[in-house]
Amino acid sequence: MAAGAAPGRPAEQEAAVEAPAEEEEEVAAAAAAQSFKELGVTDVLCEACDQLGWKVPTKIQVEAIPVALQGRDIIGLAETGSGKTGAFALPILQALLEAPQRLFALVLTPTRELAFQISEQFEALGSSIGVHSAVIVGGIDNMSQSLALAKKPHIIIATPGRLVDHLENTKGFNLRALKFLVMDEADRILNMDFETEVDKILKVIPRDRKTFLFSATMTKQVQKLQRAALKNPVKCAVSSKYQTVEKLQQYYIFIPSKFKDSYLVYILNELAGNSFMVFCSTCNNTQRTALLLRNLGFTAIPLHGQMSQNKRLGSLNKFKAKARSILLATDVASRGLDIPHVDVVINFDIPTHSKDYIHRVGRTARAGRSGKSITFVTQYDVELFQRIEHLIGKKLPAFPMQEEEVMMLTERVAEAQRFARMELREQGEKKRSRNGDDDDTEEALGVRKKVAGGKKKKRKAF
Repeated sequence: MAAGAAPGRPAEQEAAVEAPAEEEEEVAAAAAAQSFKELGVTDVLCEACDQLGWKVPTKIQVEAIPVALQGRDIIGLAETGSGKTGAFALPILQALLEAPQRLFALVLTPTRELAFQISEQFEALGSSIGVHSAVIVGGIDNMSQSLALAKKPHIIIATPGRLVDHLENTKGFNLRALKFLVMDEADRILNMDFETEVDKILKVIPRDRKTFLFSATMTKQVQKLQRAALKNPVKCAVSSKYQTVEKLQQYYIFIPSKFKDSYLVYILNELAGNSFMVFCSTCNNTQRTALLLRNLGFTAIPLHGQMSQNKRLGSLNKFKAKARSILLATDVASRGLDIPHVDVVINFDIPTHSKDYIHRVGRTARAGRSGKSITFVTQYDVELFQRIEHLIGKKLPAFPMQEEEVMMLTERVAEAQRFARMELREQGEKKRSRNGDDDDTEEALGVRKKVAGGKKKKRKAF
């Protein structure tokens, strides 16, 4: 989440431009506030913001916080990295201070990583007032989650599927006293076919509650959900069209699909010293590319849905701590994750949905910093690429390349591809034999050494 002022025009101008005419005065008055205190945030929470380094509210916070503090339902439309978490966390914590209660608020998110990130923000903002939160997501032991729920935390941050599981099967757990419901990245929750689960949750929580719905895009499904779940909401929008950040330099490279790996290695060498997020379309390709790069001596680490939750968090933390410079990820990491130091985003596989492009490249150039994105376009991707250009309303320049240098890498890359395939096969056997999850390549078995030593063992799958 971007903390701090958005670059460019002052917040009051931005907000006034976006506001509908009849609400202009009200929004302009709120937008003139230059601090959290002026938005109506209580002193103890202002201090917490200060400790987190949030000096000035972002545009969505300027618009949403005063309205939320008045007790209104909210639809917040803002692009990724705009400070949405603070926009709903601060009003909830302030209401909790005024009327302390267990099981006070529920935040629904589409992905596990985002749930942990939101939890960290709640804990940081509420540390001085003793706020407890519980994260309820898949991939983690049900029993330990049941125990966490039995302690009745103030805030629950959950993915819809696992929460429904606990509502149906965990004795003594219900949300009948809930005061706040937040749906973060609502468009993505619904895209991931959580509609049934969301309906079930809406049926078992009180009608008399405050609801905040945050989404980057206003889809038909989100409008339908808005009608079902919100009462007379106030719309807070800070970006009306799809756009990428001004300080982001975007490029493409047009390449034959069989040389994609060589081009990736070339770019990683050319831009060495930066930290990279490389997006792949499947878990298998993420894992394969990570193994390929590790065989070539790069510090690469994967993040995808087939890894256990602990491994996923481990990968993310190693990358955040700069212990690894390349994070290879599926779209599980394209939305909401805040990793401040990503310098370059590479779309190794072009996204099928153009909107996902905006979320992927939004991992870099956050909170006023600059960044680069490079999209690989093969002979099969031309139409998808044209759709992306149409959506963002600009033609992207080609990234400057030395083709001969790329071709010089092909032999080494081909050898690394062979080792990566062998390691993938071996991991698959290992996984079947112990019913484990995909390895994160940190503990990969080092096929290269074993081939060299002639000690390759055959493993039985059973």
